Amino acid sequence: MSDLPPCPQCKSIYTYESAEMLVCPECAYEWKLDDSSALETNEEIRDANGNLLADGDTVTVIKDLKIKGSSQVVKVGTRVKNIRLTGGDHDIDCKIDGIGAMKLKSCFVKKS
Repeated sequence: MSDLPPCPQCKSIYTYESAEMLVCPECAYEWKLDDSSALETNEEIRDANGNLLADGDTVTVIKDLKIKGSSQVVKVGTRVKNIRLTGGDHDIDCKIDGIGAMKLKSCFVKKS
């Protein structure tokens, strides 16, 4: 197995080298090997109640969320398992049963 660092954006272990850059095949993020330590951030993502969230947590939606471009709605009380934290405005990547892959804002969920 290679000793390449995981992707700093999505934490994927399947990184590979391309010329002088490292590339993540899952999120297509590219970075230099010497920059990998600088990309680590200590940004804390918290839910609506102020609880610290981590990758793999289970959360519950606290508000009906309309899905843009669709007539579907994510209902209050929907449990979302195995979240992935990404940072940015919509800082949670997840898959919701019956809907599919989505990005959520942490202010609309609470930790279960």
